Amino acid sequence: MRRWLKRLGRALLALLVVLLLLPIVVPPFLDRVYYTGPRSAHFDGQRFFNPDEPAGGAPTYFNPARILRFLTGGERTPWPRHVPVQPAHPPRKVAGDAMRVTWIGHATVLIQTQGLNILTDPIWSERASPFPWFGPRRVRAPGVRFEDLPKIDLVLVSHNHYDHMDLPTLARLWARDRPLIVTSLGNDTILAQHGITAIARDWGQSVAVKPGVSVIVERVHHWGSRWGRDRARALWSGFTVTLPRGGNIFFAGDTGRGDMRWPLEAKAHGPIRFAMIPVGPNRPRAMMHPNHLDSADAVELFRLLGAKSALAVHWGTFQLGADGIDEAVDGMRKAEAAQDVDPQRFRTTGAGQAWLVPKVR
Repeated sequence: MRRWLKRLGRALLALLVVLLLLPIVVPPFLDRVYYTGPRSAHFDGQRFFNPDEPAGGAPTYFNPARILRFLTGGERTPWPRHVPVQPAHPPRKVAGDAMRVTWIGHATVLIQTQGLNILTDPIWSERASPFPWFGPRRVRAPGVRFEDLPKIDLVLVSHNHYDHMDLPTLARLWARDRPLIVTSLGNDTILAQHGITAIARDWGQSVAVKPGVSVIVERVHHWGSRWGRDRARALWSGFTVTLPRGGNIFFAGDTGRGDMRWPLEAKAHGPIRFAMIPVGPNRPRAMMHPNHLDSADAVELFRLLGAKSALAVHWGTFQLGADGIDEAVDGMRKAEAAQDVDPQRFRTTGAGQAWLVPKVR
């Protein structure tokens, strides 16, 4: 009986994989054009690409055989269904040079400093998916309830994957606070289709927030898609937030190694006080390595940025790979020891746990 149930479960997973792959291999009407503009070093006139790899070709994520093997082959380490969280109640503002950072979960971080409340890739939804009934489910509740969020001034949206561009959350934020939303080329079109206004810029371009504060859209190594057919129609990015005092903020969004020259481009904008660096998924590595850092890569990125402090993100909230829930963080600790990095400088926190980040001296 148990063997029969196991086979049935695998058959159902295979069916779900087929359903998920249909948008990629069948209906061309699911393609979208989010951006039109002149060709560039990372835009061929139709789609964006990483300039340190050839343009075109399906990303490793959309190799059907690998996806089927991943979902049906028992590679994934099981996660708990729920991780207890004690939600925080952050202050309305943090004045002066103090910087208070709260990990909400996944790549969502609340940064409060110099009178600004900043959110990165906000997601409060239960699933990182186009479907409310299927897809990666949240196992760690948000570290701050949406109702307890202070008024948000600035939102950074790195790219259009569902775990980073969560339209229900962004619609709630827009309706409540009308924040300045900064993203990269083409993503503003997706947001506008849902009544959300955003400013989109190319790599290397900036947006003024207020005197002394700006957002620079940074090159990273990743890709974007909502429906498969629209692969690379919108650009992916990281961000540097330049501040008048105490050092800058850097958010990597989601990224692989690439040529690893892009961290030096961000570093050139001035000393980095605080960085947010993704640490997974690590496995299966053949599937993840082109566009996701593993734990050792993340520590290397921290060193290249020369950041005073950094927070590990993109772990322990939605199971997007085969890793156990703490596997990427455990690997990060080993890599810190191997690369002689102080774990108090590049750290993890619990969801909702506040961290007062020191200034760059």
